[in-house]
Amino acid sequence: MESARRVIAILGAGGTLGTALSRKLAAEPETDLVLSDVSEDALAQVSAALEGAAWPSLTVRADVSDFAQVENVVKHAVDRFGRLDVLISNAGVLSPNGRIHNLAAEDWERAFRINVLGPVNGIRAAVPVMRAQHSGSIILTASVSGLTAWSHAAPYCVTKAGVVHLAKVAAVEYARDGIRVNCVCPGTFLSAMHTDLPAAAVDAIAAKHPLGLGSADDLVGAYSYLASDASRWTTGSAVVVDGGYAAP
Repeated sequence: MESARRVIAILGAGGTLGTALSRKLAAEPETDLVLSDVSEDALAQVSAALEGAAWPSLTVRADVSDFAQVENVVKHAVDRFGRLDVLISNAGVLSPNGRIHNLAAEDWERAFRINVLGPVNGIRAAVPVMRAQHSGSIILTASVSGLTAWSHAAPYCVTKAGVVHLAKVAAVEYARDGIRVNCVCPGTFLSAMHTDLPAAAVDAIAAKHPLGLGSADDLVGAYSYLASDASRWTTGSAVVVDGGYAAP
């Protein structure tokens, strides 16, 4: 039975940004969520964070590098709610800290498999449903590192640049089908991966952001906008939310 409510699937719903996104969107009116992550523990944690939400969310474990698993997430959304209005591809991995000549092929392959093939699989899975509806919004998580250059992080930078261009190409390809494709380019925001960094290192990172380090909650407004009808004339855009990192 088709629902009149908006249905949003989030790939990479665990972790700091995924949890913040899930909280934000769960609080918006007339919204049903399908949450996916490669980690069962992360899914359990994000579900706990949404306890007390007006409507329970559906959780589906998936590895974004496997198309069949991503397709299964979309299938669960359609089977349960009758449609898919928004797909957010938020799963990603960092690359090892090292210069290009010191990085192994496996480091590059892992980055491409998750950071590029993941969003490709999300698009491939969502497009058939959205084309049939003649409507939909696909939102990819890129990074300001895809627009600038970070030393010792080539696989991450290169794959995130690929995400930016993937959004542009997909936007052009699917505009006539009523599907919008955009990406968000976050700067550095505080998360679990900063916990063990020395204070001096965190201060050095913050100094590169004119507004200082942000939090995941500073990013969710961009996704909310792109998921809403307010962005109905926005496609192929890279929305930069980086505390001014890319400004100088």
